[in-house]
This record gives sequence, structure tokens and C-alpha cells, in this order.
Amino acid sequence: MKLSFNSLYIVSTPIGNLDDITFRAIDVLKKSDFILCEDTRHSLKLLNHFKLKKKLISHHKFNEKKQVSRIIEHINQGKILSLISDAGTPLLSDPGRLLVNKCIENNIKVIPIPGASSIVTAMSISGFRDQFLFYGFLPKTENELEKVLSVLSQESFSQIFFIPALKINFYLKFFKKYFSGRKLLIAKELTKIHETFFRDSVDEVNLFKSQLKGELTIVISEKDIKKRVLDKEKIVNKAKIFLKKYSLKDTVDLILESEKINRKEIYKLCLGVKNEKNY
Repeated sequence: MKLSFNSLYIVSTPIGNLDDITFRAIDVLKKSDFILCEDTRHSLKLLNHFKLKKKLISHHKFNEKKQVSRIIEHINQGKILSLISDAGTPLLSDPGRLLVNKCIENNIKVIPIPGASSIVTAMSISGFRDQFLFYGFLPKTENELEKVLSVLSQESFSQIFFIPALKINFYLKFFKKYFSGRKLLIAKELTKIHETFFRDSVDEVNLFKSQLKGELTIVISEKDIKKRVLDKEKIVNKAKIFLKKYSLKDTVDLILESEKINRKEIYKLCLGVKNEKNY
């Protein structure tokens, strides 16, 4: 495969099992002059596994501002640069956004090399509705977490979070508070030898007695929104009482206060009662 110069390649790497890398990803890394990575020691294991000898440049949230200009310079000089994360698809709860935006500003192509992602991997085996929201790492403090979950819990979509395994019990307590009635999947060590999935309802899941390690991918199911059944007889009886004292509009408004259903349906029923003239 011929690579494009004046481009930055965003290369997805395995999330655990090294066999999950794509042929295209290996080819791009093989032809790259420099590979930007979060942790050079971690990424070196990946390169050694595939017998790739390349210059690794540490690129993380603490040094990316300082490095951006130099990286852009390398690309403009015709060097082929790739960006990888420690695992999975870069930029999803990982550094790189600053560099990508700088490339876009400088008319430098940003080319994705797709591959593994713990987000879609966990979602694909969850059994939950596939309209989902990905949040990433949740806040660490109780106040901030309450603010975020109070908003997210109103969304009906399935939701995906990253959580440090050591803090699982802390977050489960808040999931019970805000996602009651939903199901959850906890994915641990995805694609690795000790890959494990915990499935339960949010209300019934137990706190973990033993300490878990690593990073967990949590999937919360969609909200089950049950439509309220229109009790026509109940509404008609109320309309007969209210219409003796109130106008049609006021009667509809009064019924709506206790019956949180479609206004048009209530109006039709009340109008039918009013037209009978024998209530």
C-alpha cells in the first residue's frame, strides 16, 4: 500500500489480543518514519511482537502542546507519522485531539486506520439496543458525578463508560441511584486470556468483594419507556363532572394535571362528552 505524504495516520491497535491488529495497520506502522504513542515502553512490546523497528515518540496529554509544532514540521518535511494509543482506537478517551485539529488547520490530511475498540466490542455482545451514547471516563468526585449522571439518566439510549476497576464499587452505588430499572454489562480484560463479562440488572448487581484490576468497560442498557394506556372511561367520567362547571379548555387542562398523556386525545374525548349535552 502506498502511503500519502503530508498526512497523519491514526492507527488502531489491539485492545488485548495482539492478533486483532489489521494487515493495513501493520503496513502503515512499518512505513512510518515516526510513531507517536502514549507510553513508549508499552508500544515497544507491540512493535517487537511484529518485528517492527521504528522511532517511537512519547505523545501524551502532558506534553502534546509542546510537541505539536515540531510534529507538524516533520509532516510538512515529507515524513510519514502515525499516532497510536496504548490500546484500541486513538482519541477516544485518549490524547491526540489537539494534534488532529492542528493538522486540519494546516490542511494536513488525517487518515484513519480502523481496528479494535473496546467501545464497540463491549456494545456488540451486550444485547442492548444499538443506539448508544459513549461518555468515556466518568468524574472522580461525588458532586461532579451526580451532575453528570442526573443528566445522562434522562437519556433513553444505551450508555458506555470507562471505569478504573479499583473504583467499580464506588460507581455501582451511583448507577443504582440513577439507572434503576436498567441492565448492565461489565466487560473486564476484553480479548485477553482472562476476559470476563458480568451481566446483571442495575438494581440487583452486588458490590464486588474482591478487588478488580485494570480498566473496565461498562454498558448500561436503554431505558424502558412504557407508554401509559389511555383510560378512556376514566377521562370521560372526569369530563362529565368538570364540564358542568368549567369550559372545554379548562376541563382539558384540569384532566391533564393528573393524566400525563396526549392532549389531543383528551381534547377529543372531552369534546365528545360536551357534544352529547346530556352529561
